[in-house]
Amino acid sequence: MRHFGHIAPEARERLFHQEPCAFTSDSPARVLSAALGATLYSPATRPRLAADIVKQTGSGVVSMVLCLEDSIADEDVPAGEENLVRQFAELDALLARTGAEPPLLFVRVRTPDQIPDLVRRLGASVRLLSGFVLPKFTEERGVPFLEALGAAETACGRRLFAMPVLESPELLYRETRVEILEGIARAVGKYRDRVLALRLGVTDFCSSYGLRRAPDMTAYDVQIVASVIGDVVNMLGRADGSGFTVTGPVWEYFRVPERVFKPQLRTSPFLEVRAVGLRAKLIEHAMDGLLREISLDQANGLLGKTCIHPSHVLPVHALSVVSHEEFSDAADILRPDSDGGGVLRSAYTNKMNEVKPHRAWAERTLLRAEVFGVANEDVGFVDLLTAGVMTG
Repeated sequence: MRHFGHIAPEARERLFHQEPCAFTSDSPARVLSAALGATLYSPATRPRLAADIVKQTGSGVVSMVLCLEDSIADEDVPAGEENLVRQFAELDALLARTGAEPPLLFVRVRTPDQIPDLVRRLGASVRLLSGFVLPKFTEERGVPFLEALGAAETACGRRLFAMPVLESPELLYRETRVEILEGIARAVGKYRDRVLALRLGVTDFCSSYGLRRAPDMTAYDVQIVASVIGDVVNMLGRADGSGFTVTGPVWEYFRVPERVFKPQLRTSPFLEVRAVGLRAKLIEHAMDGLLREISLDQANGLLGKTCIHPSHVLPVHALSVVSHEEFSDAADILRPDSDGGGVLRSAYTNKMNEVKPHRAWAERTLLRAEVFGVANEDVGFVDLLTAGVMTG
């Protein structure tokens, strides 16, 4: 699979200076953690789950979470497990007939014992499973999940990843936050090889205070949420080799019935590529707020995003593509003859690149370029959005 692989080759050639790389579920963890992109959540109870997975993969989705936790009622868990096992078998047979490749598939569980039980029940179709999403993760609650994952991995002979969700109230409260983060750091550090990424459960954070951000607001406008995101990145997302990929929070809105503030999308980028209609559609469906939040995610050290609607996938991926200017700066900073440090004038002649301070940024940018590609010099995110919409 590859990002934008659903777009015709001639369109990709027009859009990309460097195309996104191909990867599989067996690729190195560093590649997969960066390539998660827009991770689409779906309740495990959906009756046509296998067909839905194939459909979404054809629309550009590369990672999905099949949820047995908050998205379904307590009494529906046994039926959800049964449906999940059945749908995996159907998907396995469907892919065998078509030769297609599934996205990275994860199951969000409720309890540690579900992990080995589901792996056993999946049988041969476990080959389609990339791992598990672990809810309300703290050191105390999370270690049993990670131990169960290790046992399941041994039993099935397949590498399985964990994606802990940081969403517990203790992480939000100021008086316990540092202690909880230190415990999480110990737990994920001990099982580093199994932890693919850390996910933020911002909806749960808001619920602890009876809050819900409006479609005109981003998670970063809710100060109590923004402070948690900052602390999580501070302690768990460092670029010194100790950190993990931290993914962005979910965007809850599909359509805006009424607006308080002006739309946040400038008109000019859409005029330049004759895509004014696309701008109107994005605003109608609250995508201007989503696009702003994705940009703020990236500015705050997050990569990828939890998504609950297929329409959110393309904006996440379009804004994850590395611009030609970013790529040029990163490549210059990492040139072998720049190891000694110093300051370089950007090839775009609009900034100075400091080799040592900007080195970690450049390394992260080139990893993102590897999995999402580098846009051609005259291609912006509107071009990428337009190409994806036309394909869809």
